[in-house]
Amino acid sequence: MMTSELTFLFSGIVFGLSAGLSPGPLLTLVISETLKHGVTAGVKVALAPFMTDLPISLAAVFLLSRVSNLPPVIGFIFLCGAVFLVYLGYESLCFNGANIADTDKAKAQSLKKGVIANFLNPSPYLFWISIGSPTVMKAMNVGIASVLLFLGGFYLLLVGSKILIAVIIGKSRFFLKSRNYIYTIRLLGVMLLIFAAFFFKDSLKNFGLI
Repeated sequence: MMTSELTFLFSGIVFGLSAGLSPGPLLTLVISETLKHGVTAGVKVALAPFMTDLPISLAAVFLLSRVSNLPPVIGFIFLCGAVFLVYLGYESLCFNGANIADTDKAKAQSLKKGVIANFLNPSPYLFWISIGSPTVMKAMNVGIASVLLFLGGFYLLLVGSKILIAVIIGKSRFFLKSRNYIYTIRLLGVMLLIFAAFFFKDSLKNFGLI
């Protein structure tokens, strides 16, 4: 049982770290605010997922629970998750560093604008519909501790990694082009592809093919 719980914790850590470090609208805002207004401003934007993801995740889990007794539908959702993970993994493997010049052109953003930007960003919706909610449903079958470990690992690394980037950018704006950052993203890409294989296997199980 403990092994299963640790598996969900590890899943949350990998997904959270990948989402937190990969370039996107929210990370761009974190960097822009840090460059223009200091580390504190960047940290405030990094906290946006705490306010935006809860309704998205609850809605996704609720919708999935309504069709949990329909294996073909669940199989299709797992298949979508596998495809999305392959896409994210491929993007990470091809990552060559963030374009810092673009972040300098971004307009100053408040925490309120960061929250709005995250609500309008399709990535959280895609994640929770195709990856997050299926994982939460599986964790529920193991126990509430597995759910809490997955969510705790995910949000701790999602928000924590963005805060860490804000702190590092505050000291060295060239971090986004460094080998350490690039290789970390690529390693996460490999892990995402491994998780994609597990999602594909779960999809085949629900389709009754294995």
